This record gives sequence, C-alpha cells and structure tokens, in this order.
Amino acid sequence: MKLPNSMYLQFLISFIIMLTVTAEANANSNPMQLWYDDPATQWTEALPVGNGSLGAMIFGGVQKERIQFNEDTLWTGIPRDYSHAGAYEYLPKIRELLFQGKQREAEDLAGQTFMSVPLRQERYQAFGDIWIEYEGTEKCRDYRRELNLDNAVASVSYKQNGGTYTRSAFSSYPDQVLVIHLTTDKPKQLNLAVSITSPHKESQVVAQTGMLILKGRISGYWQDRHTIYHPSILTFESRLKVYECDGEIEKAESQLRITKANTVTLILTAATSYKSYDDVSADPAEKCEAVLTSVKGDYQTLLKKHIEDHQSLFHRVSIDLGTTEQANKPTDERILNFRQGGDPQLAALLFQYGRYLMIACSRPGSQPANLQGLWNDSLAPPWDSKYTVNINTEMNYWPVEVCNLSECHEPLFSMLEDCVITGQKVAKIHYDSRGWVLHHNTDLWRGTAPINASNHGIWVTGGAWLCQHFWWHYEYTLDKEFLRTRAYPIMKEAARFFVDYLIEDPRNDKGWLISGPSNSPENGGLVMGPTMDHQIIRNLFSNCIDASEILNVDAEFRAKLKKMLGRIAPNQIGQYGQLQEWLEDKDDPNNKHRHVSHMWGLFPGCEITKEETPDYFAAARKSLEFRGDEGTGWSMGWKVNLWARLHDGDHAYKILGNLLRLTGSSMTEYRGGGIYPNLFDAHPPFQIDGNFGVTSGIAEMLLQSHRQKEKGVYILNILPALPKAWPDGNIKGIRARGGFEVSISWKSGHLSSLEIKSLKGSPCVLTYGKISKFLPTDKIESFRFNVDLESK
Repeated sequence: MKLPNSMYLQFLISFIIMLTVTAEANANSNPMQLWYDDPATQWTEALPVGNGSLGAMIFGGVQKERIQFNEDTLWTGIPRDYSHAGAYEYLPKIRELLFQGKQREAEDLAGQTFMSVPLRQERYQAFGDIWIEYEGTEKCRDYRRELNLDNAVASVSYKQNGGTYTRSAFSSYPDQVLVIHLTTDKPKQLNLAVSITSPHKESQVVAQTGMLILKGRISGYWQDRHTIYHPSILTFESRLKVYECDGEIEKAESQLRITKANTVTLILTAATSYKSYDDVSADPAEKCEAVLTSVKGDYQTLLKKHIEDHQSLFHRVSIDLGTTEQANKPTDERILNFRQGGDPQLAALLFQYGRYLMIACSRPGSQPANLQGLWNDSLAPPWDSKYTVNINTEMNYWPVEVCNLSECHEPLFSMLEDCVITGQKVAKIHYDSRGWVLHHNTDLWRGTAPINASNHGIWVTGGAWLCQHFWWHYEYTLDKEFLRTRAYPIMKEAARFFVDYLIEDPRNDKGWLISGPSNSPENGGLVMGPTMDHQIIRNLFSNCIDASEILNVDAEFRAKLKKMLGRIAPNQIGQYGQLQEWLEDKDDPNNKHRHVSHMWGLFPGCEITKEETPDYFAAARKSLEFRGDEGTGWSMGWKVNLWARLHDGDHAYKILGNLLRLTGSSMTEYRGGGIYPNLFDAHPPFQIDGNFGVTSGIAEMLLQSHRQKEKGVYILNILPALPKAWPDGNIKGIRARGGFEVSISWKSGHLSSLEIKSLKGSPCVLTYGKISKFLPTDKIESFRFNVDLESK
C-alpha cells in the first residue's frame, strides 16, 4: 500500500509500530482518587465499593458512619411466566390497524391483548445498613474521605481528641465479603457501637458474641393504584462479624459494643434463597456460613488478595490526558469548575471510574449490571433498577471489550442464556414464531414479554441488540470456541425469530421486509418499520452470516439470511437532510428527545461510516444536530460516542463537558442531567449507564476498529476524534477488534508513538489521518519491527 507524500508526514515526530503476541499488563503508576473534605449527607455523595455481587455505599460520617449495602439477587417477585396466552391471535389485527394509520386503536388493542402478565416486572431491593457510632462528640479536623480507584479501597481519616482515626472499606471478590477496617493511633481509644438495620418490614436482627445476624423475607406489594399485586418469595440473611479486635466486645440487644481497641476489622456477607430464575430453594444462612468459614488470614492478607485481584483487571489500561492544579481540589469542586476548562485529568478520572465501576458490579458469578449497577438504597427504585434493554443495559457493557475488561461481560452472557429459554416461549405465544425474543426490559426472573404500555413496551429487538455483545466478544478475542458453543447458537435463534417475524410492507411495491409492530424506543408510539429495528436486525443477520462462515456451519440458513438481508427496508434520508427515524418522513427537527435510536447504525452499529456510506453519514450528523447537545446523563453519554464516530473530537468534548456538570449538590442549584458529587451519572435520578457510556465514548475518541478492509482484517483508526482540549496525552492497553492491544501517545495534537500487540497473530490496517498502512502477520507467533514513517 502506497504511503502519502512526505509533506503530510513531516508533522509526525515518530510513528512506531510494534506487533507481538506477548501480552504485558500496563500498570497505572499514579492511582486516581475521588476525594472530599466532608462526609456525605446524601446517597449520591457516598462512595461505592463492590465485588460484583456485594456492594456498599460509604458515607464517611465522623461520629456516626453509615454503610448502605446491597446483594445482587435481592429482588421482589417470584419465578413466573410473563407471557400473555393467546397474544399471537391478535398480531394480524394490530398490524392491519397500523398499516391503516390507526395507531391509537392498534395501541389500545395491543394493550388489552398483547402485554405481559402481570403488566410490570420486579424491583431490585436495598438490603440493609451498617451503623458505626463512636463515643464522644468532639469536632474533628484534617478530615478526608476518598475512593482510590487503583486499589478499590474507600477510606476516611481525621484527627480528633489528640489522635488520628481511619476507616477503610473494600468489597473483596476473592473472599466474597465486605471488609471494614478501623484504626486509631491513640492507644485504646476505639470505643464504638456497631449495629445493622434493614428497610424490610419482615426482618429481624439477632446479636451473638462477636456477630450480628440480619434475616428476613421480601414482602409482596401493590402497584398501579392497588390494581396489581406482586407476591414475593425470597428470603435473605446477612452476617456482620467482628473478624479482628484488640479491645473488648460485648453484645447489647441488637448491637455490638467495642471498647478500648486500637484496631477493629469487620466482615460482612449477605445472601438470598435465589439459585436461578426458576429455583429459589437456596438457604441464605448456609451460604453466609460457608463464606465466613472460608475467609482466612489477617486483615493485611485480605487486603492484599483484594488489591491483587482488582489490579489484575484495573492495571490493564492507563490514561493520561494531562494534569493541572485543579486535580488538587476536592472532586465535587472539580466537577463544578470543569466547564470553565483547565482540568483534563477529570476526564481521565471519569474514564477510569467507569472501568472501576464495571469491575465492582459485574464479575463472573454475579448478576449483570442493572440500571444502577449494583447500588440501590430504595425498595421502589426508579424504573425498578432492573435491566432496560432498549439502550441502558447495552450501554452498561459498551466499554467492556475496548477497555480490556472482557471477563466482566460474563454476567451479561449468563443472563442472556436464561432469556433464550424464557424468550422462546414468548416468541411462540406472542408471535407464533420460532427462535427467541426479548422486549425492552428484563429482571431477575428473566421476563421477556412486552411490559408497561404497548406504545413503548412492544419493541422486539432487545435480544437482537444484546446479541451484538456476543459478537463483539468474539471480534475482540477471536475466541472461536466461545463463538461455536455460546455465541452463535444464541445469535442464530435470535435471527430465526426475525426470519419468521419480518413482514413484507404492503404499502408499496418495493418488496421491503419490515419490522412491526414495534417502536423507535420511547418516541412516537407503536409503528411498523422503525429505522432502529432494521439497523439492529441487519447487524444481527450480518453477524450470523459471518459466524456461520467462520464456523463452516448452516450453509442453508446462511443463504436464507443473505437473501432476506438485502430486502430489509434501507435507511432513508428525509426532507431536512436527516436520517429518518421511521420509514415515513415525519421527523421533527425541534424534537430534543433523549433517545437517538435511529443513529444506532452509526454507533453502536457499524453500517454508517464516512468511507462506505457518506450520504447516510451526513444525514446522521444532521439528525444528531437536531437532537441537540443537552439531555439526560445517559443520552449525553451516547452522544459522546456518536460524535466520536463522526470524527468530531471537539464536539464530542463539548458533550463531555455538558455531561460533567455538577447536579444534585448544595454547591449548585442545577438539578438536570449531569454528574452527581460522587461522579455517578444523573439522568436524573442516578443511572449508571451514563458512566459506562462516557467511558466508551472517550475510548472511541482515541481508537476505533469497527470497520474492516475485508472480512477478518480490521481497520484500526488511531486518534480519530482527538479534541483540541487534550493536546498531549497517552492511553495504554486498550483493545481493538481482531485481537489487538493498543497503546497510543500524542504530543501537541499529533501522534508521537504507537504500540500494537497482536494477541492472535492477525493482520490489520492502521490509519492515522491520511496515513493508511496494511500490516500482515500471517499467523506469525512472534513478530516485532519498527517503522519510521517520516523517512518513507
């Protein structure tokens, strides 16, 4: 491949390319921290820790500490079938009404005949609170509360009454316990009471020597003005144990009193009777006992195991966007001041915070990250804190592969394997179709039927979209065994549903296959043929075709998909030059809706690119301009990714600035979409998807790999959307499709060095600005070379 002329190349100081299959972890030498000079007074100021299953929010009180905790299987509800018997009989009539333009009649009929039974899914629950109350009321000084992302430890320190007091907390994945460590350097001056409470009415606390036991069951509840009753079945138990103490311990009713101590270590475990979505026969007491019995070693041993485990994931990627004096200020002050400029390190901190949160809330063996990840202090959380799969759950997992946290994808895959089973029944009962379907929400019980209301609940592509994550995992890892045994069978059955479901549009003679009844998520009501559906289905079919070719299976089914793929209604450009959200040209350029669903093909899809589809690329830009630069927190997270795909780094940075706007704080009157004092994303209220979305977006600004030169040869686009606000920096250890690990450095806005490690011996094409170079590896086990492009 011929290189561009030297006039362009003179802008490069050096351009170094190194390929090797040897994987080396990139240590984050400078730990990133969130820190504050006062305790948290509200939940969105507290600091999160988690091990995938057991999470906690640390408030950092001086005289009275609150540690609110969660366990990821504590939900309302019972194992149940959500499908609506006989629903498919009404499908032809619903379609007929929509084709006739009678949307309201179609929605009314669907609402009566097609919706989930019951109409709502279930709620993720708060578990309990640990309270640590110190004797004395003297004010403290030199207070500091922090969360160290590098070692995943939250800590509090202050001076009081002539001594220094510290508390640290972490949730250990190796030991499956929450660890709380208290110290003072003033001899025998830890005098405190420890208690545990629960918001659940059917619960009690029993104090034993050196241990508090919280046990209970989830209560049923009424919903929708006492028209829907939700029975609940899960029982739960938590045990808070004094693991180490060099003072005196006594039990007093439902408390433990500790006196004359220098050091105290508490450990907490929590469990429920949940085993799987259709089995609730576990004994939470046995589970708690087994965990506590397995914990071995002193506090330093527990801490060492925890840090080693966390850093084995966290240290894979480092990022440096530059540091200014702003980095020395408390985190909430930095958020407040970010839009004034001069704090690039806060963007890097937000990026790594997303990675930290993913490690903390999604590990093998846990439930997937829900709307609030792992953390919830309510019995009736917003949108039930479940899995909303018309954007939010998918956004949670956007950064996993590119940010080198591939293992954290596992809980999502496990949940989808359950949803295939429940979704097959819904596909048959609601659509008389083969395969499996998942509508716009699921929960602990793996509901897959349409919920809430027909105008937004009947949306058939949730499962199809989530199949993209199976494919992404293969693209980044090239794990052919995973593709063969786990990914492709699920993708194939999702595609099989749409083979039966797609219908020829009778309103014209073009022979287009369209989706419907469905909707463009939460905008415009029930329709036939929303753009987003078609983009997702094309992506699913294309990925299934590629997978079947890689695995050399299902030639007949592959041919069927290829034939149908070309008939799916194409994207349309409307009267304003916009990418149409529907087949009809009815977009409102003044619509600032939070969802940008019809831009799916730009991101997270890959069918709209500047190189292959320039007209659609321009139309997508126009639509994104119409939607505006504001929005809910997660919507702005999505827009960062979209502007990155449009190769407009300055606009992506502008959206990042809009997202990094302090909300829900006494420091500002602003209460809209943005970032809470603890860096949690604000819809508002809190939704964690925006945190993960912006982490993905920053990665997309620095590296993109969604295009292919030919099948299996990915194009790695280096610094495709670098903003002027980050003139100097580096990122190390991020991943690219094709099995590559990439480290990039830049100076004065120009690439200065590049290191690429081929983990699978694959070829690729590198692009940087106008430079493009093909790098063959031809299955070489070990290959390393240097190229100075400036001399070419």
